[in-house]
Amino acid sequence: MKIVNVVLSGGVGSRLWPLSRKSKPKQYLPIFENQSLFQKTVKRNAGICNQVMVVGGVDNYKLSRDILEKMDVSDYLELVEAAPRNTAAAIAFAALSVPSDAVLLVTPSDHLIGDEEKYQNSLKQAIEMARKGSLVTFGLIPTKPETGFGYIEHKGNEVLGFREKPDVFRAKEFLDKGNFLWNSGMFCFTAGTYLDELQKYEPEVLEKSKVALENAKDGFLPLELSMAIPSISVDYAVMEKSDKIKVVPSSFTWSDMGSFEALYDYFQPGSKERRGNNLALGTADKHVEFVGLQHVVLVETSDAILVLNKDNAQEVKKVYERLENENPGLLN
Repeated sequence: MKIVNVVLSGGVGSRLWPLSRKSKPKQYLPIFENQSLFQKTVKRNAGICNQVMVVGGVDNYKLSRDILEKMDVSDYLELVEAAPRNTAAAIAFAALSVPSDAVLLVTPSDHLIGDEEKYQNSLKQAIEMARKGSLVTFGLIPTKPETGFGYIEHKGNEVLGFREKPDVFRAKEFLDKGNFLWNSGMFCFTAGTYLDELQKYEPEVLEKSKVALENAKDGFLPLELSMAIPSISVDYAVMEKSDKIKVVPSSFTWSDMGSFEALYDYFQPGSKERRGNNLALGTADKHVEFVGLQHVVLVETSDAILVLNKDNAQEVKKVYERLENENPGLLN
């Protein structure tokens, strides 16, 4: 049975600016035990998948190639997007490139996952459901009222509904109810099942993705045909509409590493990055002291310094969006 790890690596990591840049997004930063999140993703799924397919952007495909070659991963496929068209199209490109009965394990390239045995058990459950024709998502049992994730309401493996990122009050409500899971953004299904459901609910995405892929050269998708594809997430396009959805409630440790709060939690007190209750990143060999400050994150790069309270980590995206207009060079 062909099981393909489709690694989505087109994100820019805007909430981790200035560490994460368009030229080197967060998934390629070797700051996790001297490994990158991309590297960890490929390694984590290699035991159960027999092929890797990377769907990424034209700005960073060389970073993916370099890591895969250093890992001695020879059997991989590569699709390079000329412009980001969101996850529905990215997964369509992958599904159109393999046999219809191939199982796709779709994983973002920038997640950090622990508890290997629990993770592998969840994958095995999902693959079995996928072979029977389900579109499977992974839901993480929440440990706190998190406002940075979407949620899945469930009963066993049945999905009762999807919820947008909540405010704190609603997040606490979800936690208290006990039947809500964090939406991990990871999926498992056969290529054929996904394409059938995409045809049913968003036929324009499928048809225009097919045209763009047919005109790709050596895996590089053409810009003009790509821009004609509606930009829509797989959640909105298929997962929230289909009657074939299943969820695997999972208890492995998981983080999308999408904010400095997540990095703060990752680096333990006593590490060189954590100074008591504060965090210093990118300061190289500089000695850093924090006086009278708690839960502060200091980030330094060659051209920018960011200082924030970790509780305001989600607001870094607003800084990124402002710089897009005021000083876009700082994002490269």
